[in-house]
Amino acid sequence: MRPVENPSPPAPLLAAAVLVVAALVAYHGSFAVPFFFDDHSAITHNTSIREWWRLDRVLLPPSEGAGMAGRPIVNASLAFNYALGGTQPRGYHAFNLALHALNALLLFGLARRTLLSPPLRPSFGQAAAPLAGIIALLWTVHPLQTESVTCVIQRTELLVGFFYLLTLYAFVRAAAAPGARGWPGLALAACALGMASKEVMVSAPVLVFLYDRTFLAGSFREAWRRRGRLHLGLAATWLVLAALLWQMGGTRGAAAGFGLGVTWWSYAFKQCEAIVTYLALAVWPHPLVIDYGTDVITDPGRVAPQIAAIGALALGTFGAMRWRPVAGFLGFWFCALLAPSSSVVPLITQTAAEHRMYLPLAAVIALAVAGAHRVYGRTGYVVAGLLAAALTAGTIARNRLLQDELALWADTVVRVPANPRAHASLGLALSDRGRAAEALPHFQRALALDPRDVATEQNLGHAHFKLGQLAEAEACFRRAIALNPAFASGHNNLGATLLERRDFAGALAAFASALRLEPDHTGAHQNTARALFALGRFAEAVPHYERVQQARPDAPDAHYDLGLALARAGDIDRATRHFSTALRLRPSPGSHLNFARFLAQAGRTSDAIANLEQALRLQPNFTAARVELERLRALPP
Repeated sequence: MRPVENPSPPAPLLAAAVLVVAALVAYHGSFAVPFFFDDHSAITHNTSIREWWRLDRVLLPPSEGAGMAGRPIVNASLAFNYALGGTQPRGYHAFNLALHALNALLLFGLARRTLLSPPLRPSFGQAAAPLAGIIALLWTVHPLQTESVTCVIQRTELLVGFFYLLTLYAFVRAAAAPGARGWPGLALAACALGMASKEVMVSAPVLVFLYDRTFLAGSFREAWRRRGRLHLGLAATWLVLAALLWQMGGTRGAAAGFGLGVTWWSYAFKQCEAIVTYLALAVWPHPLVIDYGTDVITDPGRVAPQIAAIGALALGTFGAMRWRPVAGFLGFWFCALLAPSSSVVPLITQTAAEHRMYLPLAAVIALAVAGAHRVYGRTGYVVAGLLAAALTAGTIARNRLLQDELALWADTVVRVPANPRAHASLGLALSDRGRAAEALPHFQRALALDPRDVATEQNLGHAHFKLGQLAEAEACFRRAIALNPAFASGHNNLGATLLERRDFAGALAAFASALRLEPDHTGAHQNTARALFALGRFAEAVPHYERVQQARPDAPDAHYDLGLALARAGDIDRATRHFSTALRLRPSPGSHLNFARFLAQAGRTSDAIANLEQALRLQPNFTAARVELERLRALPP
């Protein structure tokens, strides 16, 4: 086969520059978006990324269904971000946007070379670069992509998309230069890394083989004859995915698989509805929903039209693969990429999600652009430009909404009112902003929809606690413990409520239960110390305050509380060291005054005077410090 001829270099370079700029314009607002939804479980609560130098932890991420189980490459990328900037979201968003821009460039390169392939060159060869640029541009700025790019944990889609597109692109380059060694090796490496990023990659070897038959070799037999060894190598990467699934016991933790309480057929009915929704959003991306919930459909009559539509799509795809191979390839691209998440294997934590359309959207756009070009020719370029501008505006607006978690969940509740998780998330956003009274009805609605949600029961208790409704808070925490007796935080929260009600014995018993379940529970240690301190049992409080200080070595309050307990227990020297550390970490006039009073009581008048002088340097009009300083200076030597 003759190598694919390149058009003049300026066109591809200009298209690449436009794509990068378009991605930056569409997603500049993503940098102001905080972590939300699954970001917290995958990043802020994911301890495996904090010790990024320990490859055993990074490459064997937790299997609690937080999105990282069986996806070591994704977890490693999060560890990289954590090493550079901790849990500051901007770095994670920059990584995501860079990946999205790279994917746009790969899609452009793949589309351009495909349009120059023998079956398509007669119709599209002269317009290959602008058409490929339009396909990639519309795909890049489409609002349906915002969840994948802006929600950090949907980096799973970005990474598997990168490796999927790189596998295809490297294969096309390898086919165009049979003697080259680098491109086949890159295709194999990308395919293997994709398998370790997300299960969607499972279809890549099959899609590559179909691409070869459709655009390069002309038949499966000829494709195997020319490049059988490379196809066999790509198929061998399935072993990576198999090993990861075996390591997880055949399921993705508690997130996906059979035997998790959802039947395959009820999930399949739901997917018929979901796929039709995805296609509608590809055409008209409104309304977008961040969380469709976890419901399934048991009555096929509810989705009979959607079942018929999906059946027609599947039959049409297989028919086109025989009679219209190019259209059949695009149909197979769409179906194969959606199949792992949108067929019969239940993903119980999200039964529908817009991020699943990240790569499938490319097939829809490519088919539409090619069809429009056949009908309208170059006159369609202006329409494509206007459409790209409109889609970019939609993406900017969507990112603006994602910047405000409260507005986002309020919008989601309107879109999916029967979603308990949306009500619970809106309640939590309200409670975090000091609007606990407004949060109560949303927590209550969430529990009415899902009475066994321990986290929501706990959050309802927190809201009551903030409002001073201690009896109601206690009832919530007791219900949470009844639902999950091994829930250490539930015991701790119950204890905090009892402590507030002056039930010291009950509080200490609850804290002890929390520490039996989770010996390193910092909150339970702190609350135990508070209770013991209030009872005057200072020596017993010290070990618990020490555990808090060890867990939070840079927290001034942890040093201050420990110092106060040590002082009351009579260990003045150690107390002084911790008071000094607290002042170094957070110097303030009030802290210097309190430390001075402690030193004065301990008979260390000169040190007390020095701290009072420091307080006055920080705040010259600090009357209490000046009065205390004058009192100490008036004492006889």
